[in-house]
Amino acid sequence: MKIYYLYTKDKCKTLVGGGLMNILIAGGTGFIGQKLINLLNSQGYHIYILTRAPQLYDNNENKTYIGYDDPIETLPDFYAIINLAGDSLYGYWTKKKKEAIRFSRIKTTQTLINYMKQMKKKPNVFINSSAVGYYGTSDEIIFTEKTIPPGDDFLANVVIKWEETAKQAERLGIRTVYTRFGVVLGREGGALPIMTIPVKLFAGGKIGSGEQWISWIHIQDAVDIITFCMNHKQVKGPVNVTSPNPVRNKDFMKTLAKVIKRPYWFPTPLPLVRLAIGEMSDLITKGQFVLPRKVESFHFEFSYPKLEDALKEINP
Repeated sequence: MKIYYLYTKDKCKTLVGGGLMNILIAGGTGFIGQKLINLLNSQGYHIYILTRAPQLYDNNENKTYIGYDDPIETLPDFYAIINLAGDSLYGYWTKKKKEAIRFSRIKTTQTLINYMKQMKKKPNVFINSSAVGYYGTSDEIIFTEKTIPPGDDFLANVVIKWEETAKQAERLGIRTVYTRFGVVLGREGGALPIMTIPVKLFAGGKIGSGEQWISWIHIQDAVDIITFCMNHKQVKGPVNVTSPNPVRNKDFMKTLAKVIKRPYWFPTPLPLVRLAIGEMSDLITKGQFVLPRKVESFHFEFSYPKLEDALKEINP
């Protein structure tokens, strides 16, 4: 049985099951970050949330907001450091937007690496968010964590540099995990609210050919995989954060229409999508079939392995 000791602000080295209760998260105010923090708080962890504007948030017994300029020596030891930071992929991919996507991920990762270099006691694990964009796109290849070489498009190149930056933690002797997220589905954020709009407006249908694969995951399974990786010492390197059951775009949209009780009939032509959102259309019109072989090999149990069940939970 685990024993949880009370957290006090002045004494941060409280133990839980033999490990430090403190976890540092960058990107904790985002869609995945908020869900993850709620889960970790429920498990007895105190979360330090690294943000550019800590003054906008109130600290409490479960959460402490800190800025990038806070001295390392004023912080406690951390059991884990988790990086979820990065500029949103959604939006028209101008040159400035693409640079923000790249710079935000690499800059924050390097900042955390610099923090860890200064820490006298290193964290047990560093979990750095990544993306299935690493693999590039294909309608035929099955991608797993063992797939090589990576893709060569914009997103693949961003992810390659992102993971190369995070890999510095390995040289510090820290177990390092690269969580490669697929399309995360949830009620409060991610891609689903955007994908649902045309369906709710009775204009739902496949996008482009509809044959492109969507490697999706329910938000609950996504955060459960993060904590699973955090607590299983054997897990390291790339980890695909996707459901074991990818679906084609046409089947995804048909299932979504069924769940929210709308017709499925108006396909969206590929040229129209590209005209509307430019190069970002690659996120929608191209895809990849990604399987979570690593967590499956460690017997991780998905709460929502099937798309219809996941969508019903999100849209009750």
